[in-house]
Parts: sequence; structure tokens; C-alpha cells
Amino acid sequence: MTTTQTQLKNRLRRTDGQLHGIMKMVEDGRECQDILTQLSAVRSSVERIMGVVVAANVQQCVDDVQLSKDQQSELQSALELVIKNH
Repeated sequence: MTTTQTQLKNRLRRTDGQLHGIMKMVEDGRECQDILTQLSAVRSSVERIMGVVVAANVQQCVDDVQLSKDQQSELQSALELVIKNH
């Protein structure tokens, strides 16, 4: 299993745990605002997961291309930015 796959699995497990927590909050009759706050956190988590998937696919596409050290560094910075912002 690759590092990216491990990261994805860990992120998905955390998100799954958050969703189960929200289900319990609904069952317990928690306040709407509390539930919405947790749903927002889940949405952010899913967006980050999407960023990881996109970045991993872009990285895989360019791995076969010969890049200079500067280009590799620029690409890595761009991919980290995508992951960070999603």
C-alpha cells in the first residue's frame, strides 16, 4: 500500500467516525447548530480528501516526465498547496 493510499484510508476513517458521531447527535436530539457545525467539518474533510486524490493523480501523471530539480520543486509546492487548500 502506498503512502497516499494510507493517507486516504486514514482520512476516510476519521470522516466516517465524524459521520457516526453526527448520527448519534441526531439520535440524541442535539441542537441544530451543533449538528451543522459537525456537518461543516465533514464537508471540509471530504474536500481535503478530494485534494489528496487530485494531487496524487497529478503526481502520477508527471512521474514519467523528465523534470529539472527546479520544476520538480515547483510541482511539489503546487501539489502541497492543492492538498492544503482542500
